Amino acid sequence: MNKKLVVEVVDAYDLTPKDGEGSANALVQVDFGNQLSKTTTVPKNLNPIWNQKLVFNLDKIQSYYYHQIIERRNFLGRVRIPCSNIVKKGEEVYQRFALENKWFFSFVKGEIGLKIYIISSESDPNSHPSPKLPVSESTGLLIYKPAAPKKTEPSSDIKELNEEPIEVVKTSQQVFRQRVLLQPGLKVAKKPEGVNLEMQHQTSPQVRPSHEDDYEVKDTSPQLGERWANSGGYGGRGWLSSERYTNTYDLVEQMFYLYVRVVKAKDLPPNSITASCDPYVEVKLGNYKGRTKHLERKTNPEWNQVFAFSKDRIQSSVLEVFVKDKEMLGRDDYLGRVVFDLNEVPTRVPPDSPLAPQWYRLEDRRGTGKVRGEVMVAVWMGTQADEAFPDAWHADAAFVHGEGVFNVRSKVYVSPKLWYLRVNVIEAQDIIPNDRSRLPEVFVKVQVGNQVLRTRICPNRTANPMWNEDLVFVVAEPFEEQLLLTVEDQVHPSKDDVLGRLALPLNIFEKRLDHRPVHSRWFNLEKFGFGSLEADGRLELKFSSRVHLRACLEGGYHVLDESTIYLSDQRPTAKQLWKPPVGILEVGILGAQGLLPMKMKDGRGSTDAYCVAKYGQKWIRTRTVLDTFSPKWNEQYTWEVYDPCTVITMGVFNNCHLGNEKPGGTNAATRDLQSHRVYTHSYPLLVLHPSGVKKMGELQLAVRFTSLSLANMVYLYSHPLLPKMHYLHPFTVNQVENLRYQAMNIVAVRLARAEPPLRKEVVEYMLDVDSHMWSMRRSKANFFRIMSLLSGLISVNRWFGDVKNWKNPVTSVLVHILFLILVWYPELILPTLFLYMFLIGLWNYRVRPRHPPHMDPKLSWAEAVHPDELDEEFDTFPTSRPHDIVRMRYDRLRSVAGRIQTVAGDIATQGERLQSVLSWRDPRATSLFIVFSLCAAVVLYVTPFRVVALVSGLYMLRHPRFRSKLPSVPSNFFKRLPARTDSLL
Repeated sequence: MNKKLVVEVVDAYDLTPKDGEGSANALVQVDFGNQLSKTTTVPKNLNPIWNQKLVFNLDKIQSYYYHQIIERRNFLGRVRIPCSNIVKKGEEVYQRFALENKWFFSFVKGEIGLKIYIISSESDPNSHPSPKLPVSESTGLLIYKPAAPKKTEPSSDIKELNEEPIEVVKTSQQVFRQRVLLQPGLKVAKKPEGVNLEMQHQTSPQVRPSHEDDYEVKDTSPQLGERWANSGGYGGRGWLSSERYTNTYDLVEQMFYLYVRVVKAKDLPPNSITASCDPYVEVKLGNYKGRTKHLERKTNPEWNQVFAFSKDRIQSSVLEVFVKDKEMLGRDDYLGRVVFDLNEVPTRVPPDSPLAPQWYRLEDRRGTGKVRGEVMVAVWMGTQADEAFPDAWHADAAFVHGEGVFNVRSKVYVSPKLWYLRVNVIEAQDIIPNDRSRLPEVFVKVQVGNQVLRTRICPNRTANPMWNEDLVFVVAEPFEEQLLLTVEDQVHPSKDDVLGRLALPLNIFEKRLDHRPVHSRWFNLEKFGFGSLEADGRLELKFSSRVHLRACLEGGYHVLDESTIYLSDQRPTAKQLWKPPVGILEVGILGAQGLLPMKMKDGRGSTDAYCVAKYGQKWIRTRTVLDTFSPKWNEQYTWEVYDPCTVITMGVFNNCHLGNEKPGGTNAATRDLQSHRVYTHSYPLLVLHPSGVKKMGELQLAVRFTSLSLANMVYLYSHPLLPKMHYLHPFTVNQVENLRYQAMNIVAVRLARAEPPLRKEVVEYMLDVDSHMWSMRRSKANFFRIMSLLSGLISVNRWFGDVKNWKNPVTSVLVHILFLILVWYPELILPTLFLYMFLIGLWNYRVRPRHPPHMDPKLSWAEAVHPDELDEEFDTFPTSRPHDIVRMRYDRLRSVAGRIQTVAGDIATQGERLQSVLSWRDPRATSLFIVFSLCAAVVLYVTPFRVVALVSGLYMLRHPRFRSKLPSVPSNFFKRLPARTDSLL
């Protein structure tokens, strides 16, 4: 099916006059892949409106296309738009683009308004119906109904447009492979010599080492990019003979599996008693057995199920595939079997196509002859890179049945596309209260899903109230909720009467990409309590109350759903505003070591661990490795990176949804990476319990960040982190926190509806849902972080005091010489300062971090925290502790707040003293200061600056024998200045 590109030229604004009469005759010419098309000419208008669609073929996608506005004789401007910003029909949004010059000395101004989207050749580009709205009057507002996007990667959407290979736009894996092949010096970081850091099986996970580096990140040397055990292809004999090298899944260790795909069977014999057959297939390899579900009354059943057996656990040289008939009573009937020699099993090497299944005649139990019936089976040896791996039945999870089978598989999840919904409640008309004897005290309540906001009560008691307040909500595509608006009258502080209501679907609201105002609309209110059975009567109403709204979906903001300190994505909601990716992040999740038992199974401790990683809108979950304290996942995942100053969050969880197990401990880890380097480290899994910080094991990762464009990377460092709408029209701090809380709830609910679900407790832990809660431990940590920053200034001040006191005469003499040089040549001050910072940076290069940062319990103040402070941190909100404990904590909080209050008062006092120098609060002090200022001005006018600087510096550096131990005159004068503390109650 062919694709078409539709460019809807809407209008232009503030064009340059070209005809000598203050106007222009404008037309638009669009160039797409050497396909030219023009609009009609709008004469004598600097703000022309075309509303014309231009259609182009998408046989070969170009990297850019051009719009040019041309006057009949002159050039008015052009716009160059990348194809990565093209969206499908239904997602298009009206956008304005600033016109650019074609030549350096040409003068161009103005903007052009466009809508750009892609349609199939079967659809009519000229038909664009608008939804009907329940409004009282028409205002000419154009409404769009977007469809929910299926993918988040812009490169994937572009690739779907054409079946032919695209040279300009590549998928993440294609880009990465090209970059890796061009990096001959890319090597895996090796461990230091003489240190054995290989992963060993831990027999006693409860034993913890007590040395200080227990919480440190450790270097490891895993066998990444392990050699494949076959010569390649399906014709190889024996999967233990030859080897070949491959770069598929090159950040993990290769794990071999024997795959058995049972497709279907035919001509199975019916039971002689029931005259029917309820067949199923049992796959047996040594002590491992896997079986398909039985199909009732089927002689030609189809299963299409894959079984996977780990090579490390294979204890047999033959594979047996049994076909049996399910019996309700007694033993199941044996219908036949097929036997495979494992030495004859071929090896499949991706990206080769899947192995074609074959029909095999069933043989009897003893293997002496053929019986009736055939089964279609494919058997091959592969790795975790095989497409059948995620959905295969694994032998090590044989005891999991029912829905638990889905909960052990690895999956990739995508967060819903989040929007900010801004509802500006302007005014209402003809509000009639239930009690006609009084004027109403009206406010508006707006609800979207579980989010409820209300305006203030109109200060004027009138039937036509006015508010003009903005209410902001978080909504997710596809839009499932409605906007419910009610106009209420506050009859009593504890009673509100509903005067009218309104329900609107969210997809009727306009999508806005910038701060340009949207059209407002009047909506008729439904009389509350009218009754659904009287719906037809509403049409007969000649009069109704109305409400005036201006609502839009904000696409220019990034909807925050995670803590700002762990921010992994900063892109705006609207895909049209996305920039191209700057790199590819690849994470190989190798395994874990020394996990602690999280539940009891058969009288012993057990852990069923899986790993979750979150970066941007993409979540991944590895498969669950059952009943082991040292699981090995060896799964590799890829993310597109749009900003290098972001963080990936990872956590290890215990699967408590395989039966009646209890939930286990979790932890999150963050990474900051250098470009073009493979990090292989073992990270401690730390979790904060009410008893203190505890190490739950170690997570072994291989991480690589591949830069796609160094120029784009440098370009990003000069631009703001968040989209520009966050700075043009910022939200308040309380709004950001409330909206983030709502966004987290929406993401948790949507991901919990996936199959298998990503549980709410996992999502909330990864998003750090309780980061805004009070914690004495975090307050201490932040205080000591500030003190560590100030320690440098304190050290410099102490060093300068030593110089002034001549504790080291050589240093003092050198400082005097440097000071004299800088005073005599002041133009050397800034070069010397920057040269000094350059030398410090080179000196600190020796002690640069060698591995990505990790959770630091000392920095978090988690090792020396008081048990009661931990208990307070884990308390619910509102509190659930007894009154005496709450009283004690409240008194402690008052004590801490009192000290903070004292410090804040001291800072305010110093500022007020400085302010009172010229305020005549103390007439004598102000008189002295202005006389001093006059004398100083005269002296400085007639004295060269070098002399003043020289005298001041030498006075500051004078020898201790010329110093007095009493405070200086300026200090005494400043401390006597008045502050406003004497006016406080």
